[in-house]
Amino acid sequence: MRYNLHSFREDSFGGITAAVVGLPTALAFGVASGLGPMAGMYGAIGLGLFAAVFGGTRAQISGPTGPMALAMAVVVTSHAESLEEAFTIVIMAGLLQICLGLLRIGRFVVYTPYSVVSGFMSGIGVIIILVQTLPFLGAEVELGGPIDAVRSWPDVFGDVNFSSLAIAAVSLGVCIFWPLRLRAFVPSMLMALVIGTLLSLLWLDNTPVIGDVPTGLPDFELPELSGDVLARAVQPALTIALLGSIDSLLTSLVADSMTRTSHQPNRELIGQGIGNMMVGFIGGTPGAGATMGTVVNIRAGGHSRVSGVLRALILLALVLGLGAYVEEIPHAALAGILMKVGWDIMDWRFLTRVTRLHREHLFIMFATFGLTVFVDLITAVAIGLIIAGMTRSRQFERLEMDNVVSVPILDQVFFEGEITPSEAEADPHAARVGMVAFRGSFSVASSNKITNTVSVDIRDHEVVIFDFSETIYMDDSAALVLEQLIDVAIDQDTECIVMSLSGLPARTLWSLDALQRVPQDQIVEDLDEAREAARRLLED
Repeated sequence: MRYNLHSFREDSFGGITAAVVGLPTALAFGVASGLGPMAGMYGAIGLGLFAAVFGGTRAQISGPTGPMALAMAVVVTSHAESLEEAFTIVIMAGLLQICLGLLRIGRFVVYTPYSVVSGFMSGIGVIIILVQTLPFLGAEVELGGPIDAVRSWPDVFGDVNFSSLAIAAVSLGVCIFWPLRLRAFVPSMLMALVIGTLLSLLWLDNTPVIGDVPTGLPDFELPELSGDVLARAVQPALTIALLGSIDSLLTSLVADSMTRTSHQPNRELIGQGIGNMMVGFIGGTPGAGATMGTVVNIRAGGHSRVSGVLRALILLALVLGLGAYVEEIPHAALAGILMKVGWDIMDWRFLTRVTRLHREHLFIMFATFGLTVFVDLITAVAIGLIIAGMTRSRQFERLEMDNVVSVPILDQVFFEGEITPSEAEADPHAARVGMVAFRGSFSVASSNKITNTVSVDIRDHEVVIFDFSETIYMDDSAALVLEQLIDVAIDQDTECIVMSLSGLPARTLWSLDALQRVPQDQIVEDLDEAREAARRLLED
């Protein structure tokens, strides 16, 4: 897609809006990390710039986040004896993220089921709405999360700042009702910010505002490279690297669902790692892909890396002395904007179809949603993936069992032309040979069911042929199940023949030595050889 003046204008609107909305959160997360408000600004600038340039998600906004700020607070208080050591841990965490990207670990995020992504997105939307109820009514933002915000409601509802309420309501109204024909020139969120600020300056001045914005360039921090410090830094650095990587890739999934694009997960990890390394060198708070900032950017028009770069440059300009221009922006105006953002980020396309969803998918979605709101984002996705994996295993079990064919073969059919008249007269329905055919792929999902089902059929035959002519894949669990079936057969005096084994199934079975009890002359290439082997075994 060609980049033109119209694209730049949209990215500019996105970057400006994301910068203004992200300014108070950057300051707050800097304080929460234990490094101070300026560290939050440096983190938003450094990580935001380098992740936008080198990352793999086009419209993603990066900076300090709640989980990363709390993780850094633990580092400062428990794992570092000085700020130099703390920033060494941040640099090492960035290096580890780069290694994760180079090892192509990020590609596994594409296996996240949509029901998990949907629950995560809707949970994020509810969190934004619940947290913003406080500044919407004129109270301080509660950094503890949605639960602490709800606990504050009795006090807040008893002391409503009606100036803040009016500004927030007007800002929200502008976001909702701003005419579509005007949004091509000025996004609704940017106009809501302007109108809300003018209301505060000209009329409703009794409302909390952003206030003083710290200024000044960072000092360059050199890492502590002593062996003792580096050894102590590995564990906390790995924690920050993993947390930041998961947080970023989840935000990338949200961005994909909003823009209908596809991110590059491994490149995203490399970009986040480069950004966090730079943040460590300038004494900033480490971060990740910021879900709220990304959503605000996309909703305001940002659609490429340019919006993320512009946001970082705007924050840099504020640090260099232009902070006075945003000091009078009321928190209530931001709350009104973020209320609309929270509503929009909820996955209404999925929620409106809950009555038609399969109950297993519905459970996964609501479990992820509840854990996102009431516990934390990382736990929600981890447990959501576990539940989704268990559900998928049940589905695979049914599919794989349908691909196992266990049948008896009449002697007259199998040994046509070879059976003697006396044998035919003795029992015309004799089926001394049975065949178990594995068609497709087999995994741990169906292992237990295969054992219980096929073991019963094996007892009815003197010879059983295991047919692998249409087997594509077997994991280690399925291979060991085959070994167990062979043991069951041999213990019951049933001879085993293995037919048409090749490719991946062969490598798996041979590597685990699962065929050790099957003689070499009973491992055959095709049905003709299997028939000869079966005849020989029956005669013996």
